[in-house]
Amino acid sequence: MGAEVIRVEDPVKEGSWDALRGMPPFVDDRRGRDLGGAFNNHNVEKLGVTLNLRTDRGKELLRELVAVSDVVTENFSADVLARLGFSYEELRAIKDDIIYVSNSGFGHAGPYRKFKTWGPIVQACCGLAFSTGIAGQPPAGIGFSYMDHHGASFMAIAILAALIHRDRTGEGQWIDISCTDAGALLTGPAILDYTVNDRPLRRPHSPDSNRSPSPQMAPHGIYPSAGEDNWIAIACRNDRDWRHMAALIGPDSAADERWTNLAGRVAAQDDLDRLIAEWTRSQGRDELAADLRRVGVPATAVQRPAERMDDDAGTLDWELWPTVTHREMGKVRVDGIPIHLSKTDWIIERGAPCLGEHNNDVFGGLLGHSNEELREMREAGVL
Repeated sequence: MGAEVIRVEDPVKEGSWDALRGMPPFVDDRRGRDLGGAFNNHNVEKLGVTLNLRTDRGKELLRELVAVSDVVTENFSADVLARLGFSYEELRAIKDDIIYVSNSGFGHAGPYRKFKTWGPIVQACCGLAFSTGIAGQPPAGIGFSYMDHHGASFMAIAILAALIHRDRTGEGQWIDISCTDAGALLTGPAILDYTVNDRPLRRPHSPDSNRSPSPQMAPHGIYPSAGEDNWIAIACRNDRDWRHMAALIGPDSAADERWTNLAGRVAAQDDLDRLIAEWTRSQGRDELAADLRRVGVPATAVQRPAERMDDDAGTLDWELWPTVTHREMGKVRVDGIPIHLSKTDWIIERGAPCLGEHNNDVFGGLLGHSNEELREMREAGVL
């Protein structure tokens, strides 16, 4: 969205500090640190350099980068960068108005400040994993590290706010971000329910996570449809929706008096869900979803990634998955951004950097070091 982002990696560990380097998915049979599809997806349009911060020369180069930058962001646990000589105060001595962002699992205060985290750990600590599951079963957790993304979204907002403050006052500042606390913010309704109503999230007869306890809706969930591992999502909001849905199911199956009002449907939701599943199991999900929407009942097929990316007209029109060119992988589709700006829209064309791909561009072109200096630094293990 206009920023020039320089990603600094460790040449000694060959980028292995980032768990995504060299990890699947892959575009073909090749494997290696520069062929990880996940890393490419998360690092498009960035410049990539290597710096050995165990060396004095490497630290000097990082200071030179700081001097020409607006923002420095880091994702270490607390004090790691400070031990290397790059605390906020030390960076302020280099550039007084620098904006310094520490994005970690637990932030830089409190008893957990030095703990290292991964997305699933954060999601367990903040309460999200506990909130996801089926009644009577253990928490299902979340099968993806969403807190990496959620925390990064907060980070982007914080950077923009800090840039506005700097432009108004000339002052930089330190931004401390806890991804665990960012996740805890998503549990607000459950926390309110407990503190106000003394009602825990997981309790006997608690609703399945697919169901809607507030506002109450029934039927509300994911149901099987014809074919292998095909599903349809249905949200019956009120009695009017149910009458229209019951007309599609048929009078014989939907005539039970318990279903005529919301209270009856909620009280016998297990029986109702079995009825709905029997009805949906013999029908195509797309056709059934279209029939339900036609009578005003919200419904949609549960889409697989390929269907969402390649077959959904809304996605194609939105251009949510652009194609980038990666030095080793060639042309690859990646995540876009779910917003469009009419005047200054985003451009995503370049894939993620291979390890040290832009050393010459950044240290030579941006910082002005000669080819001979770059050669010497490579031979010395600085780059």
